[in-house]
Amino acid sequence: MFQLDVANLVTFLAVAIAGFAIGYLAKQYLGASRLRSAEAKASRLLADAQTKQKEVILQAQEEALRIRHQAEEENRRRRADLRRQEERLQRRRDSLERRLEPIEAKEKQLESRERELSRQREELKELRRKQVQELEKVSSMTREEAKETLLQATEDEVRQDAARVIREVELETKEEADRLARKIITMAIQRYASDQVAETTVSVVPLPSDEMKGRIIGRGGRNIRALENAMGVDLVVDDTPEAVTISSFDPVRRETARLALTKLIMDGRIHPARIEKVVKESQEEVEAIIIEEGQRAVSEVALPGLHPELIKLLGKLKYRTSYGQNQLIHALETAHLAAMMAAELGADVDLAKEAGLLHDIGKAVGHEVEGPHALIGADIARRLGKSPQIVNAIAAHHREEEPQSVEAILIEAADAISGARPGARRESLESYIKRIKALEEVANSFDGVAESYAIQAGREIRIIVKPEEIDDLAAIRLSKDIAKKVEESLEYPGQVKVTVIRETRAIDYAK
Repeated sequence: MFQLDVANLVTFLAVAIAGFAIGYLAKQYLGASRLRSAEAKASRLLADAQTKQKEVILQAQEEALRIRHQAEEENRRRRADLRRQEERLQRRRDSLERRLEPIEAKEKQLESRERELSRQREELKELRRKQVQELEKVSSMTREEAKETLLQATEDEVRQDAARVIREVELETKEEADRLARKIITMAIQRYASDQVAETTVSVVPLPSDEMKGRIIGRGGRNIRALENAMGVDLVVDDTPEAVTISSFDPVRRETARLALTKLIMDGRIHPARIEKVVKESQEEVEAIIIEEGQRAVSEVALPGLHPELIKLLGKLKYRTSYGQNQLIHALETAHLAAMMAAELGADVDLAKEAGLLHDIGKAVGHEVEGPHALIGADIARRLGKSPQIVNAIAAHHREEEPQSVEAILIEAADAISGARPGARRESLESYIKRIKALEEVANSFDGVAESYAIQAGREIRIIVKPEEIDDLAAIRLSKDIAKKVEESLEYPGQVKVTVIRETRAIDYAK
Protein backbone atom coordinates (compact mmCIF):
# COMPACT_ATOMS: atom_id res chain seq x y z
CA MET A 1 0.00 0.00 0.00
CA PHE A 2 2.79 2.37 0.89
CA GLN A 3 4.66 1.43 -2.27
CA LEU A 4 1.55 2.21 -4.34
CA ASP A 5 1.28 5.66 -2.82
CA VAL A 6 4.95 6.45 -3.54
CA ALA A 7 4.53 5.28 -7.12
CA ASN A 8 1.51 7.56 -7.54
CA LEU A 9 3.39 10.46 -6.02
CA VAL A 10 6.32 9.95 -8.33
CA THR A 11 4.01 9.74 -11.30
CA PHE A 12 2.23 12.93 -10.24
CA LEU A 13 5.53 14.78 -9.81
CA ALA A 14 6.75 13.57 -13.18
CA VAL A 15 3.55 14.76 -14.86
CA ALA A 16 3.77 18.13 -13.05
CA ILE A 17 7.37 18.68 -14.06
CA ALA A 18 6.56 17.77 -17.63
CA GLY A 19 3.62 20.17 -17.68
CA PHE A 20 5.73 22.96 -16.20
CA ALA A 21 8.41 22.40 -18.80
CA ILE A 22 5.87 22.39 -21.60
CA GLY A 23 4.26 25.63 -20.27
CA TYR A 24 7.60 27.36 -19.97
CA LEU A 25 8.55 26.46 -23.47
CA ALA A 26 5.18 27.60 -24.78
CA LYS A 27 5.51 30.91 -22.96
CA GLN A 28 8.97 31.53 -24.35
CA TYR A 29 7.67 30.83 -27.85
CA LEU A 30 4.68 33.10 -27.49
CA GLY A 31 6.81 35.97 -26.04
CA ALA A 32 9.27 35.81 -28.90
CA SER A 33 6.42 35.86 -31.39
CA ARG A 34 4.83 38.90 -29.75
CA LEU A 35 8.13 40.72 -29.59
CA ARG A 36 8.68 40.20 -33.30
CA SER A 37 5.14 41.47 -34.03
CA ALA A 38 5.67 44.60 -31.86
CA GLU A 39 8.98 45.34 -33.55
CA ALA A 40 7.37 45.05 -36.95
CA LYS A 41 4.53 47.35 -35.91
CA ALA A 42 6.99 49.89 -34.45
CA SER A 43 8.94 49.86 -37.68
CA ARG A 44 5.75 50.54 -39.66
CA LEU A 45 4.76 53.45 -37.32
CA LEU A 46 8.24 54.96 -37.54
CA ALA A 47 8.12 54.80 -41.30
CA ASP A 48 4.67 56.43 -41.34
CA ALA A 49 5.84 59.18 -38.95
CA GLN A 50 8.87 59.95 -41.13
CA THR A 51 6.62 60.15 -44.19
CA LYS A 52 4.17 62.54 -42.46
CA GLN A 53 7.03 64.69 -41.14
CA LYS A 54 8.33 65.14 -44.63
CA GLU A 55 4.83 66.08 -45.85
CA VAL A 56 4.38 68.66 -43.03
CA ILE A 57 7.80 70.16 -43.74
CA LEU A 58 6.94 70.46 -47.43
CA GLN A 59 3.59 72.09 -46.66
CA ALA A 60 5.25 74.57 -44.24
CA GLN A 61 7.84 75.46 -46.85
CA GLU A 62 5.13 76.00 -49.45
CA GLU A 63 3.08 78.21 -47.01
CA ALA A 64 6.19 80.23 -46.13
CA LEU A 65 6.88 80.81 -49.83
CA ARG A 66 3.25 81.87 -50.39
CA ILE A 67 3.34 84.34 -47.46
CA ARG A 68 6.66 85.72 -48.66
CA HIS A 69 5.25 86.28 -52.13
CA GLN A 70 2.16 88.03 -50.65
CA ALA A 71 4.35 90.29 -48.44
CA GLU A 72 6.54 91.22 -51.38
CA GLU A 73 3.43 92.02 -53.45
CA GLU A 74 1.94 94.15 -50.61
CA ASN A 75 5.24 96.05 -50.28
CA ARG A 76 5.32 96.72 -54.01
CA ARG A 77 1.72 98.00 -53.88
CA ARG A 78 2.41 100.24 -50.87
CA ARG A 79 5.55 101.65 -52.47
CA ALA A 80 3.51 102.43 -55.56
CA ASP A 81 0.85 104.19 -53.43
CA LEU A 82 3.51 106.18 -51.63
CA ARG A 83 5.01 107.27 -54.92
CA ARG A 84 1.60 108.40 -56.18
CA GLN A 85 0.93 110.31 -52.93
CA GLU A 86 4.32 111.96 -53.08
CA GLU A 87 3.65 113.02 -56.66
CA ARG A 88 0.19 114.39 -55.68
CA LEU A 89 1.63 116.29 -52.70
CA GLN A 90 4.33 117.70 -54.88
CA ARG A 91 1.77 118.91 -57.40
CA ARG A 92 -0.27 120.55 -54.58
CA ARG A 93 2.84 122.17 -53.17
CA ASP A 94 3.66 123.61 -56.57
CA SER A 95 0.06 124.86 -56.93
CA LEU A 96 0.10 126.52 -53.49
CA GLU A 97 3.37 128.21 -54.25
CA ARG A 98 1.90 129.58 -57.47
CA ARG A 99 -1.17 130.87 -55.54
CA LEU A 100 0.88 132.41 -52.76
CA GLU A 101 2.76 134.63 -55.11
CA PRO A 102 -0.21 136.94 -55.96
CA ILE A 103 -1.38 136.85 -52.29
CA GLU A 104 1.99 138.09 -51.13
CA ALA A 105 1.81 140.81 -53.73
CA LYS A 106 -1.69 141.79 -52.47
CA GLU A 107 -0.49 141.83 -48.86
CA LYS A 108 2.21 144.27 -49.80
CA GLN A 109 -0.36 146.37 -51.65
CA LEU A 110 -2.75 146.29 -48.60
CA GLU A 111 0.04 147.32 -46.27
CA SER A 112 0.75 150.25 -48.53
CA ARG A 113 -2.96 151.22 -48.57
CA GLU A 114 -3.21 150.85 -44.79
CA ARG A 115 -0.35 153.25 -44.33
CA GLU A 116 -2.07 155.65 -46.69
CA LEU A 117 -5.39 155.31 -44.78
CA SER A 118 -3.64 155.94 -41.49
CA ARG A 119 -2.15 159.10 -42.90
CA GLN A 120 -5.59 160.19 -44.19
CA ARG A 121 -7.24 159.47 -40.81
CA GLU A 122 -4.71 161.66 -39.10
CA GLU A 123 -5.44 164.41 -41.62
CA LEU A 124 -9.23 163.98 -41.04
CA LYS A 125 -8.79 164.23 -37.28
CA GLU A 126 -6.87 167.42 -37.72
CA LEU A 127 -9.50 168.81 -40.10
CA ARG A 128 -12.33 167.83 -37.70
CA ARG A 129 -10.54 169.52 -34.82
CA LYS A 130 -10.17 172.69 -36.87
CA GLN A 131 -13.87 172.49 -37.93
CA VAL A 132 -14.99 172.10 -34.30
CA GLN A 133 -12.94 175.14 -33.36
CA GLU A 134 -14.48 177.12 -36.20
CA LEU A 135 -18.02 175.96 -35.26
CA GLU A 136 -17.48 176.92 -31.62
CA LYS A 137 -16.36 180.36 -32.75
CA VAL A 138 -19.36 180.79 -35.08
CA SER A 139 -22.07 179.36 -32.73
CA SER A 140 -20.63 180.74 -29.50
CA MET A 141 -21.19 177.25 -27.96
CA THR A 142 -18.73 174.76 -26.62
CA ARG A 143 -18.63 171.22 -27.88
CA GLU A 144 -20.31 169.91 -24.70
CA GLU A 145 -23.10 172.48 -24.96
CA ALA A 146 -23.75 171.61 -28.61
CA LYS A 147 -23.74 167.90 -27.74
CA GLU A 148 -26.23 168.47 -24.93
CA THR A 149 -28.53 170.48 -27.22
CA LEU A 150 -28.40 167.77 -29.89
CA LEU A 151 -29.04 165.03 -27.34
CA GLN A 152 -32.02 166.91 -25.91
CA ALA A 153 -33.55 167.35 -29.37
CA THR A 154 -32.92 163.66 -30.15
CA GLU A 155 -34.43 162.63 -26.81
CA ASP A 156 -37.60 164.64 -27.47
CA GLU A 157 -37.93 163.09 -30.90
CA VAL A 158 -37.33 159.59 -29.55
CA ARG A 159 -39.85 160.14 -26.76
CA GLN A 160 -42.50 161.07 -29.33
CA ASP A 161 -41.66 158.05 -31.46
CA ALA A 162 -41.66 155.78 -28.38
CA ALA A 163 -45.03 157.12 -27.28
CA ARG A 164 -46.45 156.48 -30.74
CA VAL A 165 -45.05 152.94 -30.87
CA ILE A 166 -46.22 152.18 -27.33
CA ARG A 167 -49.67 153.49 -28.15
CA GLU A 168 -49.91 151.42 -31.33
CA VAL A 169 -48.67 148.23 -29.64
CA GLU A 170 -50.92 148.82 -26.66
CA LEU A 171 -53.94 149.36 -28.88
CA GLU A 172 -53.23 146.21 -30.89
CA THR A 173 -52.66 144.19 -27.72
CA LYS A 174 -55.81 145.53 -26.10
CA GLU A 175 -57.89 144.85 -29.19
CA GLU A 176 -56.69 141.25 -29.39
CA ALA A 177 -57.02 140.71 -25.63
CA ASP A 178 -60.48 142.30 -25.62
CA ARG A 179 -61.56 140.12 -28.52
CA LEU A 180 -60.44 136.91 -26.82
CA ALA A 181 -61.77 138.02 -23.43
CA ARG A 182 -65.16 138.91 -24.92
CA LYS A 183 -65.32 135.54 -26.63
CA ILE A 184 -64.53 133.60 -23.45
CA ILE A 185 -66.74 135.75 -21.20
CA THR A 186 -69.66 135.73 -23.66
CA MET A 187 -69.47 131.98 -23.96
CA ALA A 188 -69.35 131.57 -20.16
CA ILE A 189 -72.32 133.90 -19.63
CA GLN A 190 -74.24 132.22 -22.43
CA ARG A 191 -73.68 128.79 -20.90
CA TYR A 192 -74.66 129.95 -17.42
CA ALA A 193 -77.55 132.37 -17.02
CA SER A 194 -79.51 132.61 -13.76
CA ASP A 195 -82.26 134.76 -12.32
CA GLN A 196 -81.52 137.30 -9.61
CA VAL A 197 -83.50 137.69 -6.41
CA ALA A 198 -83.65 141.21 -5.05
CA GLU A 199 -84.04 141.49 -1.28
CA THR A 200 -83.83 144.36 1.21
CA THR A 201 -83.12 144.75 4.90
CA VAL A 202 -86.80 144.45 5.84
CA SER A 203 -89.38 141.66 5.66
CA VAL A 204 -93.14 142.13 5.63
CA VAL A 205 -95.45 139.65 7.36
CA PRO A 206 -99.08 139.79 6.17
CA LEU A 207 -101.85 139.79 8.83
CA PRO A 208 -105.32 138.29 8.50
CA SER A 209 -106.77 141.53 9.90
CA ASP A 210 -105.72 144.72 11.67
CA GLU A 211 -107.04 143.31 14.95
CA MET A 212 -104.03 141.00 15.01
CA LYS A 213 -101.77 144.06 15.48
CA GLY A 214 -103.23 144.60 18.94
CA ARG A 215 -102.58 141.00 19.91
CA ILE A 216 -99.00 141.27 18.63
CA ILE A 217 -98.44 144.40 20.74
CA GLY A 218 -100.12 142.87 23.79
CA ARG A 219 -101.17 144.48 27.04
CA GLY A 220 -98.81 147.33 27.77
CA GLY A 221 -96.62 146.25 24.83
CA ARG A 222 -95.38 143.10 26.58
CA ASN A 223 -95.83 140.82 23.55
CA ILE A 224 -93.98 143.05 21.10
CA ARG A 225 -91.14 143.56 23.62
CA ALA A 226 -90.90 139.81 24.13
CA LEU A 227 -90.85 139.29 20.37
CA GLU A 228 -88.10 141.87 19.81
CA ASN A 229 -85.99 140.58 22.69
CA ALA A 230 -86.29 136.93 21.66
CA MET A 231 -85.76 137.57 17.94
CA GLY A 232 -83.21 140.41 18.07
CA VAL A 233 -85.11 142.48 15.49
CA ASP A 234 -87.28 145.56 15.31
CA LEU A 235 -91.03 145.13 14.70
CA VAL A 236 -92.70 148.06 12.99
CA VAL A 237 -96.46 148.08 13.55
CA ASP A 238 -97.44 151.23 11.65
CA ASP A 239 -100.36 152.36 9.57
CA THR A 240 -99.69 149.79 6.83
CA PRO A 241 -102.96 147.84 6.61
CA GLU A 242 -102.80 144.16 7.51
CA ALA A 243 -99.00 143.96 7.63
CA VAL A 244 -96.13 144.05 10.15
CA THR A 245 -92.61 144.99 9.07
CA ILE A 246 -89.56 143.20 10.49
CA SER A 247 -86.36 145.29 10.33
CA SER A 248 -82.85 143.96 10.90
CA PHE A 249 -79.46 144.10 9.21
CA ASP A 250 -78.91 140.44 10.13
CA PRO A 251 -80.82 138.49 7.46
CA VAL A 252 -80.71 135.22 9.41
CA ARG A 253 -82.37 136.85 12.41
CA ARG A 254 -84.88 138.52 10.12
CA GLU A 255 -85.82 135.19 8.52
CA THR A 256 -86.08 133.54 11.95
CA ALA A 257 -88.36 136.35 13.13
CA ARG A 258 -90.50 136.08 10.00
CA LEU A 259 -91.01 132.34 10.46
CA ALA A 260 -91.74 132.70 14.18
CA LEU A 261 -94.20 135.58 13.70
CA THR A 262 -95.98 133.70 10.89
CA LYS A 263 -96.41 130.65 13.14
CA LEU A 264 -97.69 132.78 16.05
CA ILE A 265 -100.20 134.52 13.81
CA MET A 266 -101.45 131.22 12.40
CA ASP A 267 -101.66 129.66 15.89
CA GLY A 268 -103.28 132.73 17.43
CA ARG A 269 -101.74 132.15 20.89
CA ILE A 270 -99.40 135.08 21.41
CA HIS A 271 -97.86 135.45 24.88
CA PRO A 272 -94.24 135.63 26.18
CA ALA A 273 -93.90 131.91 27.04
CA ARG A 274 -95.31 130.85 23.70
CA ILE A 275 -93.14 133.40 21.89
CA GLU A 276 -89.90 131.97 23.34
CA LYS A 277 -90.85 128.42 22.37
CA VAL A 278 -91.83 129.34 18.80
CA VAL A 279 -88.68 131.46 18.31
CA LYS A 280 -86.52 128.54 19.42
CA GLU A 281 -88.29 126.20 16.98
CA SER A 282 -87.87 128.74 14.18
CA GLN A 283 -84.16 129.08 14.93
CA GLU A 284 -83.73 125.32 14.63
CA GLU A 285 -85.71 125.33 11.40
CA VAL A 286 -83.60 128.13 9.92
CA GLU A 287 -80.41 126.32 10.95
CA ALA A 288 -81.64 123.22 9.13
CA ILE A 289 -82.49 125.30 6.05
CA ILE A 290 -79.01 126.89 6.13
CA ILE A 291 -77.29 123.49 6.19
CA GLU A 292 -79.62 122.18 3.48
CA GLU A 293 -78.97 125.19 1.21
CA GLY A 294 -75.21 124.88 1.77
CA GLN A 295 -75.29 121.19 0.86
CA ARG A 296 -77.40 121.95 -2.21
CA ALA A 297 -74.88 124.55 -3.38
CA VAL A 298 -71.98 122.14 -2.84
CA SER A 299 -73.84 119.43 -4.72
CA GLU A 300 -74.65 121.79 -7.61
CA VAL A 301 -70.98 122.57 -8.25
CA ALA A 302 -69.88 118.97 -7.46
CA LEU A 303 -67.47 119.65 -4.59
CA PRO A 304 -67.73 116.69 -2.20
CA GLY A 305 -65.87 116.60 1.11
CA LEU A 306 -66.26 120.30 1.98
CA HIS A 307 -65.84 121.19 5.64
CA PRO A 308 -69.19 121.39 7.54
CA GLU A 309 -68.36 124.89 8.76
CA LEU A 310 -67.90 126.07 5.16
CA ILE A 311 -71.18 124.43 4.17
CA LYS A 312 -72.93 126.31 6.97
CA LEU A 313 -71.39 129.63 5.92
CA LEU A 314 -72.50 129.00 2.34
CA GLY A 315 -76.03 128.34 3.53
CA LYS A 316 -76.06 131.64 5.42
CA LEU A 317 -75.35 133.45 2.16
CA LYS A 318 -78.90 132.52 1.05
CA TYR A 319 -80.21 135.25 3.36
CA ARG A 320 -77.66 137.92 2.42
CA THR A 321 -77.73 140.37 -0.46
CA SER A 322 -75.35 142.89 -2.02
CA TYR A 323 -76.92 145.70 -4.05
CA GLY A 324 -80.03 143.52 -4.16
CA GLN A 325 -78.15 140.48 -5.50
CA ASN A 326 -78.56 137.25 -3.51
CA GLN A 327 -75.12 136.20 -2.33
CA LEU A 328 -75.60 132.43 -2.54
CA ILE A 329 -76.79 132.73 -6.14
CA HIS A 330 -73.88 135.09 -6.79
CA ALA A 331 -71.41 132.55 -5.30
CA LEU A 332 -72.81 129.73 -7.46
CA GLU A 333 -72.75 131.91 -10.54
CA THR A 334 -69.16 132.96 -9.87
CA ALA A 335 -68.13 129.31 -9.41
CA HIS A 336 -69.72 128.25 -12.70
CA LEU A 337 -68.33 131.20 -14.66
CA ALA A 338 -64.82 130.73 -13.25
CA ALA A 339 -64.90 127.01 -14.02
CA MET A 340 -66.01 127.62 -17.62
CA MET A 341 -63.32 130.23 -18.24
CA ALA A 342 -60.68 128.00 -16.58
CA ALA A 343 -61.66 125.15 -18.89
CA GLU A 344 -61.27 127.42 -21.94
CA LEU A 345 -57.84 128.65 -20.78
CA GLY A 346 -56.52 125.26 -19.65
CA ALA A 347 -56.36 126.25 -15.97
CA ASP A 348 -57.34 124.17 -12.91
CA VAL A 349 -61.13 123.85 -13.20
CA ASP A 350 -61.70 122.31 -9.74
CA LEU A 351 -59.61 124.97 -8.02
CA ALA A 352 -61.42 127.78 -9.85
CA LYS A 353 -64.81 126.24 -9.08
CA GLU A 354 -64.08 125.85 -5.33
CA ALA A 355 -62.51 129.30 -4.96
CA GLY A 356 -65.43 130.87 -6.86
CA LEU A 357 -67.95 129.20 -4.57
CA LEU A 358 -66.11 130.27 -1.39
CA HIS A 359 -64.94 133.74 -2.45
CA ASP A 360 -67.65 135.62 -0.48
CA ILE A 361 -67.91 133.43 2.67
CA GLY A 362 -66.49 136.38 4.61
CA LYS A 363 -69.86 138.09 4.15
CA ALA A 364 -71.60 135.27 6.02
CA VAL A 365 -70.09 136.32 9.37
CA GLY A 366 -71.56 139.83 9.04
CA HIS A 367 -70.32 142.31 11.62
CA GLU A 368 -68.94 139.61 13.89
CA VAL A 369 -65.39 140.11 12.55
CA GLU A 370 -63.74 143.41 11.63
CA GLY A 371 -62.09 143.85 8.25
CA PRO A 372 -62.76 143.41 4.51
CA HIS A 373 -64.88 140.38 3.70
CA ALA A 374 -62.26 139.06 1.24
CA LEU A 375 -59.57 138.87 3.93
CA ILE A 376 -62.06 137.50 6.45
CA GLY A 377 -63.06 134.76 4.02
CA ALA A 378 -59.41 133.97 3.23
CA ASP A 379 -58.64 133.66 6.94
CA ILE A 380 -61.60 131.29 7.43
CA ALA A 381 -60.50 129.14 4.47
CA ARG A 382 -56.90 129.04 5.75
CA ARG A 383 -58.09 128.07 9.25
CA LEU A 384 -60.22 125.25 7.82
CA GLY A 385 -57.30 123.75 5.87
CA LYS A 386 -57.79 125.07 2.35
CA SER A 387 -54.81 125.23 -0.02
CA PRO A 388 -52.75 128.45 -0.36
CA GLN A 389 -54.02 128.85 -3.96
CA ILE A 390 -57.66 128.92 -2.83
CA VAL A 391 -56.83 131.24 0.09
CA ASN A 392 -55.05 133.66 -2.25
CA ALA A 393 -57.90 133.57 -4.80
CA ILE A 394 -60.41 134.48 -2.06
CA ALA A 395 -58.24 137.27 -0.64
CA ALA A 396 -57.34 138.71 -4.07
CA HIS A 397 -60.79 138.93 -5.67
CA HIS A 398 -61.03 142.58 -4.53
CA ARG A 399 -57.23 143.14 -4.72
CA GLU A 400 -56.66 143.20 -0.95
CA GLU A 401 -53.81 140.89 -1.98
CA GLU A 402 -52.00 140.46 -5.28
CA PRO A 403 -53.25 137.43 -7.28
CA GLN A 404 -50.64 134.68 -7.50
CA SER A 405 -52.25 132.38 -10.04
CA VAL A 406 -54.35 132.39 -13.18
CA GLU A 407 -57.25 130.95 -11.19
CA ALA A 408 -57.16 133.93 -8.77
CA ILE A 409 -57.50 136.34 -11.70
CA LEU A 410 -60.37 134.26 -13.10
CA ILE A 411 -62.19 134.47 -9.74
CA GLU A 412 -61.83 138.25 -9.80
CA ALA A 413 -63.15 138.37 -13.38
CA ALA A 414 -66.04 135.98 -12.68
CA ASP A 415 -67.03 137.98 -9.57
CA ALA A 416 -67.06 141.18 -11.63
CA ILE A 417 -69.08 139.54 -14.43
CA SER A 418 -71.67 138.17 -12.01
CA GLY A 419 -72.06 141.51 -10.25
CA ALA A 420 -71.80 143.84 -13.23
CA ARG A 421 -73.98 142.20 -15.84
CA PRO A 422 -77.28 144.01 -16.51
CA GLY A 423 -79.99 143.26 -13.99
CA ALA A 424 -77.71 141.55 -11.49
CA ARG A 425 -77.47 144.40 -9.01
CA ARG A 426 -79.12 147.67 -8.24
CA GLU A 427 -78.05 150.64 -6.18
CA SER A 428 -79.75 153.69 -4.78
CA LEU A 429 -79.75 157.02 -6.59
CA GLU A 430 -77.83 158.65 -3.74
CA SER A 431 -74.95 156.13 -3.81
CA TYR A 432 -74.89 156.29 -7.62
CA ILE A 433 -74.48 160.10 -7.60
CA LYS A 434 -71.78 159.86 -4.93
CA ARG A 435 -69.84 157.34 -7.00
CA ILE A 436 -70.08 159.49 -10.13
CA LYS A 437 -68.82 162.56 -8.25
CA ALA A 438 -66.04 160.55 -6.61
CA LEU A 439 -64.82 159.36 -10.02
CA GLU A 440 -64.63 162.92 -11.34
CA GLU A 441 -62.90 164.14 -8.17
CA VAL A 442 -60.23 161.44 -8.50
CA ALA A 443 -59.56 162.42 -12.11
CA ASN A 444 -59.47 166.17 -11.36
CA SER A 445 -56.89 165.63 -8.58
CA PHE A 446 -54.13 165.02 -11.15
CA ASP A 447 -52.04 167.83 -12.65
CA GLY A 448 -52.67 168.70 -16.27
CA VAL A 449 -56.35 167.65 -16.25
CA ALA A 450 -58.63 170.25 -17.81
CA GLU A 451 -62.02 168.49 -17.52
CA SER A 452 -63.38 165.06 -16.60
CA TYR A 453 -66.74 163.40 -17.21
CA ALA A 454 -68.10 160.17 -15.73
CA ILE A 455 -70.34 158.51 -18.34
CA GLN A 456 -72.16 155.22 -18.98
CA ALA A 457 -73.55 155.01 -15.45
CA GLY A 458 -70.10 155.36 -13.94
CA ARG A 459 -68.56 152.58 -16.02
CA GLU A 460 -66.28 154.99 -17.92
CA ILE A 461 -64.56 158.28 -17.14
CA ARG A 462 -63.20 160.53 -19.87
CA ILE A 463 -60.46 163.01 -19.04
CA ILE A 464 -59.51 165.93 -21.26
CA VAL A 465 -55.96 167.09 -20.56
CA LYS A 466 -54.05 170.30 -21.32
CA PRO A 467 -51.91 169.53 -24.40
CA GLU A 468 -49.22 172.04 -23.46
CA GLU A 469 -48.64 170.24 -20.14
CA ILE A 470 -49.31 166.60 -21.05
CA ASP A 471 -47.63 164.98 -24.06
CA ASP A 472 -48.60 161.64 -25.63
CA LEU A 473 -46.33 159.58 -23.40
CA ALA A 474 -47.53 161.38 -20.28
CA ALA A 475 -51.16 160.78 -21.36
CA ILE A 476 -50.52 157.03 -21.33
CA ARG A 477 -48.98 157.24 -17.86
CA LEU A 478 -51.85 159.44 -16.64
CA SER A 479 -54.50 156.90 -17.68
CA LYS A 480 -52.69 154.17 -15.76
CA ASP A 481 -52.22 156.39 -12.67
CA ILE A 482 -55.91 157.39 -12.60
CA ALA A 483 -57.04 153.77 -13.02
CA LYS A 484 -54.78 152.71 -10.16
CA LYS A 485 -56.08 155.46 -7.87
CA VAL A 486 -59.70 154.57 -8.70
CA GLU A 487 -58.98 150.95 -7.76
CA GLU A 488 -57.38 151.97 -4.47
CA SER A 489 -59.82 154.65 -3.32
CA LEU A 490 -63.30 153.70 -4.65
CA GLU A 491 -65.67 150.75 -4.44
CA TYR A 492 -67.73 149.97 -7.54
CA PRO A 493 -69.33 146.99 -9.27
CA GLY A 494 -67.64 145.69 -12.39
CA GLN A 495 -64.90 147.80 -13.95
CA VAL A 496 -64.33 151.44 -14.86
CA LYS A 497 -62.79 152.41 -18.20
CA VAL A 498 -60.39 155.38 -18.05
CA THR A 499 -59.99 157.33 -21.32
CA VAL A 500 -57.50 160.21 -21.54
CA ILE A 501 -58.02 162.60 -24.49
CA ARG A 502 -55.25 164.96 -25.61
CA GLU A 503 -56.22 167.38 -28.36
CA THR A 504 -54.03 170.03 -29.98
CA ARG A 505 -55.77 172.69 -32.06
CA ALA A 506 -53.99 175.01 -34.51
CA ILE A 507 -56.04 178.16 -35.29
CA ASP A 508 -55.21 180.92 -37.75
CA TYR A 509 -57.18 183.60 -39.58
CA ALA A 510 -57.14 184.50 -43.26
CA LYS A 511 -57.19 188.27 -43.67
